[in-house]
Amino acid sequence: MFASRRLGAAVPRALGSFPRSSFHSTSRAFVKIGDGVPDVELMENSPGNKVNLAKELKGKGLVIGVPAAFSPSCSESHIPGYINSKAAKDAGPIFVVSVNDAFVMKAWAQDLDPSGSSGIRFLADPTLAFTNALDLSFDGANAIFGGPRSKRYTLVIEDGKVKEAHVEPDNTGVNVSAADKVLAGLEGK
Repeated sequence: MFASRRLGAAVPRALGSFPRSSFHSTSRAFVKIGDGVPDVELMENSPGNKVNLAKELKGKGLVIGVPAAFSPSCSESHIPGYINSKAAKDAGPIFVVSVNDAFVMKAWAQDLDPSGSSGIRFLADPTLAFTNALDLSFDGANAIFGGPRSKRYTLVIEDGKVKEAHVEPDNTGVNVSAADKVLAGLEGK
């Protein structure tokens, strides 16, 4: 099952290019301003309902990455901040992406926004294809997540390209990617 075992790192073959270690002597080259939205299929509500954000986000919008659906920070502050923000309506389409399956993401969306009135869409990235294309994965095996996960981030998209990247430096905290900070920067633009 594992391609290699090294000090504190195991790389499942099924995950392809997942980073072999969370330690780097130089800064990682995460998604950059000007990068295009990855041309990768995600799932919405069921495995058969494919969504490609490169095709969906031709104008402006937000992509919010979270480490796990139903986790405390994600469910209690990060995503509710966007759902409850009046400024979010002017940000364009908003997509929440997590390394969970489509059924979990559907249940989470129904839990956080039962009426669907926010318009925020919840997408599954179970193979980390989208997350790895952005170079925003981290090894959560030694943490509470049990395996590879997405860093917490919010990407501001304009014309299909990353205009701003708000990536949490500690992978999971809610600070630079919080709705109040990201949306405040968009006001008047």
